[in-house]
Amino acid sequence: MIPLLILGLLIQNPGAHGYELLSLMEKRHYKYIVNFTKGSFYYNLQQLEEKGWIEQTQQNPSTGGREIRNFKITESGMAEFEELMVKHGTKSEYVNLQCYGALLFADEYDKNKLQELIQSQIDQTKTRIALLDEYLSDTQELPGTINYYRRMNENSRSHHLVNLAWFEQLRAEIEGHNA
Repeated sequence: MIPLLILGLLIQNPGAHGYELLSLMEKRHYKYIVNFTKGSFYYNLQQLEEKGWIEQTQQNPSTGGREIRNFKITESGMAEFEELMVKHGTKSEYVNLQCYGALLFADEYDKNKLQELIQSQIDQTKTRIALLDEYLSDTQELPGTINYYRRMNENSRSHHLVNLAWFEQLRAEIEGHNA
């Protein structure tokens, strides 16, 4: 998935350098789409260049003396982008929340500690909703256009609201059993 994101960002931002692309991924909260680190990002950037799917447009020395490598997508990179769009655009997988695995054994776990786990999920979900609210308040959908990423984030927010309500209900039920 990281190669698709890099290629897509280079289509949107020709001539960007690696740090600009990574910053866009972080600013746009792409971590909700795919897990990535700085290392995995730069590894994929290097692989795309080695495969000839992106190429340097120029090298400029920065004020710190390091070279800044700007990239653009190549013709073969556009073909790869098309293939990756089909590959990832046709996939549909279940949402995998690891906390569900832990809840399988909730009856065997201390109820007070279970409440702490549930509260942790509530706190994390509220944080995600706040980040999505921040993004959504900073973006607009222009008349006559579709901002797909905004709509994905609206959908993600809706899912988080459902999860939040469920976690809060679960916490209340556990508290009721402990009373």
